[in-house]
Amino acid sequence: MASHRKSRTPGTRVAGIRTPALATAALTSVALLSQTAEAAPGEDRPSLEEVEKKVGDLYRQAESATEKYNAAKEKTGKQRKRVDTLLDDVAKRTQKLNEARSELGSYAAAQYRTGAGMPDTATFLLAETPQDIFDQRQVLDRMTGRQKAAVDDYVTQQTETMKKRQEATESLRTLTETQGDLKTAKATVQKKLADARELLSKLTAEEKARLAAIEKRKQEEAARKAAELARQQAEQEQAREEAAQQGGGASEGSGSTGSTETPPADSSYGTKAEKAIGFARAQIGKPYVWGATGPGSYDCSGLTQAAWKAAGVSLPRTTYDQVNAGTTVPVSQAQPGDLVFFYDDVTHVGIYIGNGMMIHAPKPGTYVREESIYYDGDSAIHSIVRPA
Repeated sequence: MASHRKSRTPGTRVAGIRTPALATAALTSVALLSQTAEAAPGEDRPSLEEVEKKVGDLYRQAESATEKYNAAKEKTGKQRKRVDTLLDDVAKRTQKLNEARSELGSYAAAQYRTGAGMPDTATFLLAETPQDIFDQRQVLDRMTGRQKAAVDDYVTQQTETMKKRQEATESLRTLTETQGDLKTAKATVQKKLADARELLSKLTAEEKARLAAIEKRKQEEAARKAAELARQQAEQEQAREEAAQQGGGASEGSGSTGSTETPPADSSYGTKAEKAIGFARAQIGKPYVWGATGPGSYDCSGLTQAAWKAAGVSLPRTTYDQVNAGTTVPVSQAQPGDLVFFYDDVTHVGIYIGNGMMIHAPKPGTYVREESIYYDGDSAIHSIVRPA
């Protein structure tokens, strides 16, 4: 299937993690399952960290396929509307063509009744294309003004009808292709999620408890990094306020990074961001469902799209497009309302709420929640985008 990956947005970029090739993930998962569940005592067994990484890779691959599904679904919907519009237009133009043909037929019948031999207008009814009509110049020369007007109308309707029929045929072909992309993406999501569930089902209760402990340590480290970012941002804000009080005002972007490229978000942005965050908070506790856009469930980009829509800002459907729908800013200058994107293939997004925290729809089996933007390590952060 064609790649939907977008080119990176210019700006500060935190290096993302590398994920293994999709083609080998399933086979590796099966092998890992076998080793984890059936290895004899004394044999090498994969560590829980390796199991955790494999499950995480599968979930990310499922999320990548989800964004491809979202893109294909959106394209399919638009293409279906186009096909319906074209078919409706063809029907209307065919009716007009039949009316024009009927008028030409009346002239042909009148000429036949007067014994004029092969009626001039009947010649045009036998023509297969508009060009056939224009090639018969000598016949046009013998026609009356009303006959010529009838022929002109017939030619126009025939030309437009043929054009719209061709457009409808091409659109139907495109619709078939996008429906195929949609089916492929859906199957990929389902397969990756099934592989992850199968892998986790083979763990013992003790291994699951240890896995939970690993996850807890990760969350604690993520919270520590979030607190550090909050401290840095507070220092930046204080420096800006002090500069303003001293009449400087020229060091709006000053702080720990020394950057002057990205000024703080203005008050109008803050008002919109407040509405977007308020909407996102109201969704906390609702389940992650891939492909969902609310109101009862969401996937990651469905949540951010809905949140900013509540603030009057229209975002594209997928992470691949949302990452290009604004201005990229450094992590150190993230403001509430900004979008936080993750991984090299830009397959996850959350909405920043300040103090190093975000609201996001994490993955299947979880719910919309507040979490540190470092939940998967700082290297997982792709970029921060200010959408309005």
